[in-house]
Amino acid sequence: MSNEMVNKEEITNELVEEIKALVLNARKKISQQVNETLVATYWNVGKTIVEKEQSGKIKAEYGKAILLNVSKRLTKEIGKGFSKSNLFNMRKFYLIYSEIPDASGILGWSHYCELISIKEDSKRQFYEKETVNSKWSVRELQRQIDTSLFERLLLSDGKANKEKVLQ
Repeated sequence: MSNEMVNKEEITNELVEEIKALVLNARKKISQQVNETLVATYWNVGKTIVEKEQSGKIKAEYGKAILLNVSKRLTKEIGKGFSKSNLFNMRKFYLIYSEIPDASGILGWSHYCELISIKEDSKRQFYEKETVNSKWSVRELQRQIDTSLFERLLLSDGKANKEKVLQ
């Protein structure tokens, strides 16, 4: 092969790698922005539901029926993602997190759905921090919860380790 051919191939390879890096970086940023926006939106949906309940516009005994109707209408008018259970999750999300969580797009809505199922605050906070620090997927988070990572760490190495885990 001539030097000119090798040089063209090297330039092509470099160009492909640079463009690929730009596109992959842009996709990652877009994904993070989508996650942040979706989490903030669902937190605000939960806030709206709670505020309507607390102002007496949704009486407790009719709350489930109203949310079912809201779910049906939103699904019809906006599309998927507004099942009754998802609306209850949004409500619970708002009640558990007093402010919109900032996980810089690392934690998506599916992560939070797993986290809000954990009743104990310290346990939920542990899994949230570990998910962010270790960049766990939702599947990995589920696996760690299912295998009782939190409880196993609390049991190992006594009181000193318990304090470390809770931090």
